[in-house]
Order: sequence, then structure tokens, then C-alpha cells
Amino acid sequence: MKYIECPEIYKPGKNEKSLFFAGGITGCRDWQSTLVKLLYYEKITLLNPRRKHFPDGDKNELTRAQTTWEYEHFKKATAISFWFPKEALCPITLFELGKQSMQNKFIFVGVDPKYKRRADIEIQMQLAKPEIKLVYSLNNLAQQIKSCT
Repeated sequence: MKYIECPEIYKPGKNEKSLFFAGGITGCRDWQSTLVKLLYYEKITLLNPRRKHFPDGDKNELTRAQTTWEYEHFKKATAISFWFPKEALCPITLFELGKQSMQNKFIFVGVDPKYKRRADIEIQMQLAKPEIKLVYSLNNLAQQIKSCT
């Protein structure tokens, strides 16, 4: 496993598999570190937008830099995993799921059973990508990813 964390820039190697972690950052637990541990032995580069230390400074400029990093790394990734935690609604992640579900990339979708918009995701994914099997735990999300790496 290779690990890239924002703001580090990922330069993909030829035929290198990579996975972007999409999902809640603000107002929820650090689920990304759990997923990193679960995927530690896989031959894949993990792209994590959650920073261990978010810098001080102009909030608008920092938001622009963060969003730009995420936008560019979504494009670079060969696959995307989504996790919807129970602690936050994650409106940007919902937007990203809608956008990415229309692309030709591997996507994996996990939803905490107590996520408030769970039914919306289930219905929308059944309509847009019925071949994608939703999972309801980080362990199952990791297993699904491992089966494709």
C-alpha cells in the first residue's frame, strides 16, 4: 500500500491502481484511518483528503485549495470509495456520489446503517447503478475493495 494525504500531490505510475476516499470529514470520526488499516496490505495507492493537521489561515483560500486537491485527485484515482457516516449529512459527498456514479470508474459505496439519508442513497444507486452492492460497515467496504484489487 502507498498512502497519499492532502496536500501531497499524487503522481500516478503506469497501470497503478489508486483509490480515493470520499466521505465525511467535518463533524464525524476519522473513519479514513480505519479504512487505511483495513487496506494496509493491498497493492493500491490510497488518496486521503482528510489531513492530520489542517493549517491556519484564510478560510476561503484553504477551502479552495482543499476542494481543488479533491477535484484533481478524483480524476487521478482509478477507483473511488464512498463512506457516509452517521454523524453528518455530507452534502458535498452526496454531490460527488451523483457525479461519480455517471463516470466509468469503479466505485464502492458504504453507508452507516444510522446515516439519515440512507434510503435516498439506496434508491438513487438502485436507479443509477444497480450493479453496485451497497455495504453497511467499513469492514464490508474494505472486503469489497480487496476483492477488486
